[in-house]
Amino acid sequence: MAFDYEQYLRVDHLPHIWCPGCGHGIIFKALLRAIHALQIEKDDVMLVSGIGCASRLPGYADFNTLHTTHGRALPFATGIKVIKPEMHVIVTAGDGDVVAIGGNHFIHTCRRNIDMTLIIFNNTIYGMTGGQVSPTTPYGKFASTTPYGNLSYNFDFVKLADGAGATFIARATTYHVKLLEKAIIAGMRHKGFSVIEVFEDCPTAYGRRNKFRGPVEMMKYWKDHCVNIEAMDALSLEDAKDKIPIGIFADRQRHEFVEELHRTARLAMED
Repeated sequence: MAFDYEQYLRVDHLPHIWCPGCGHGIIFKALLRAIHALQIEKDDVMLVSGIGCASRLPGYADFNTLHTTHGRALPFATGIKVIKPEMHVIVTAGDGDVVAIGGNHFIHTCRRNIDMTLIIFNNTIYGMTGGQVSPTTPYGKFASTTPYGNLSYNFDFVKLADGAGATFIARATTYHVKLLEKAIIAGMRHKGFSVIEVFEDCPTAYGRRNKFRGPVEMMKYWKDHCVNIEAMDALSLEDAKDKIPIGIFADRQRHEFVEELHRTARLAMED
């Protein structure tokens, strides 16, 4: 899709702070392409973030934007959606931001099924604050706080979102860019809470501690280990054991919280 990305950027805020090889730029461009494809006016978009590398994205985007505190992007976004239900509210958050300090907000936003889109930048580590272990760091992998390997098993965002009640759930990677763009478009069209997890590259904080020679090797890892969910059933148990399923896992309808809230408020005023 050929268009001028600069129409959606605060060019005066560039260059960005992300490290060479970071996957954030790939996700950012996929998001801009999705918004352009949907022909959404810039004033109808609200980007919300918390704290972390991913949280810097709204500062580079020429939309309505809000940079909030650590783990609190979803409740801030909920407040915006309640007051301005016509807006396309998009939250960009890192894995640590959204399921560590923000984990309680995540499960309850899923449960309420609020019409927003959450894009999770899952680099499996705390990238900005020193490379600490995060809730998505795989078992046995290394971080600044786990020099002998992580002792805990990681969250599976897809299963967590499904169990908590999200009505649209997808997973892509920074290698599978067409799937990523497709998922963002579908998630933004969906009426309800859309959770889009993106496995991405952090060569600085994660890669160098876990024997990846650079971002190209990390991208190759996604290429070799991720399989679309439609193809997973065709694999033997042996072949599937080290594979990561990607694709659109859920796209279902259920009543949406903000519509119900406004309906209830009207009933209360008429009572």
